[in-house]
Amino acid sequence: MFSISFMHQIRAAELTLIAACLPPGSRVLEIGAGTGQQARLLADQGFDISAIEMQDSNYNANRIFPILDYDGRTIPFPDASFDAVFSSNVLEHVPDLATMHREIRRVLKPGGRVIHVLPTHAWRYWQTLSAFPDALQHVASLGSRLLPPIAGGPQAWSEWRAALSQAIRYLATPFLQRRHGERGILLTEPWFFRPGWWRRNFAANGFQVLEDKPMGLFYTGNMLFGERLPLVRREAMAGWLGSACHLFVLRAA
Repeated sequence: MFSISFMHQIRAAELTLIAACLPPGSRVLEIGAGTGQQARLLADQGFDISAIEMQDSNYNANRIFPILDYDGRTIPFPDASFDAVFSSNVLEHVPDLATMHREIRRVLKPGGRVIHVLPTHAWRYWQTLSAFPDALQHVASLGSRLLPPIAGGPQAWSEWRAALSQAIRYLATPFLQRRHGERGILLTEPWFFRPGWWRRNFAANGFQVLEDKPMGLFYTGNMLFGERLPLVRREAMAGWLGSACHLFVLRAA
């Protein structure tokens, strides 16, 4: 089941590939920094890192790095401020990509690099399917609470009804899934998550793709099996189930 600590392990592993694409000691902007975990790791590696995040982010209460709030449209820095701009699992949530790309080009120094990590169509496919066994895991975690009380007063029956109601909600969740990003619907979203769609979008918005490749880890947002399925196995699974994320390295054309 989902574990924030294990997701941090995954993000730290992905950062190894990301950091290798950044000029050593460069000034870097992270867009959509979340808790600031990856920004802090980059700072520990000697990068001059600034991080921004939406004011109403779900991660605001758990920040571990200085993060500047912004409105999601205008990046709060002057022109040509950064050697590199970086985002991880952010662009799929941006409704107005043209404005975002334009703002990135504005704050990027001439010849600077842009690194985007984005979920893949494989992630979207397995995210949808994994919701079913994930729901069963949650139901199983209720254990004996699902057994009707043989004896007991109103309190015991009230607790049983509450557990049964919770189990029903868990089982209904996979059938109520919504799209993850801003384009398409649940059934069509894999098309918008394909690397080819992003290549065309980058080109249409004035960027040249210098390099793109799978990140090489298999996982879903449900984090099925969690740490019981370690990173080394997730690396092997990515070869035949698909990588959860894809790495793009760009420069302004």
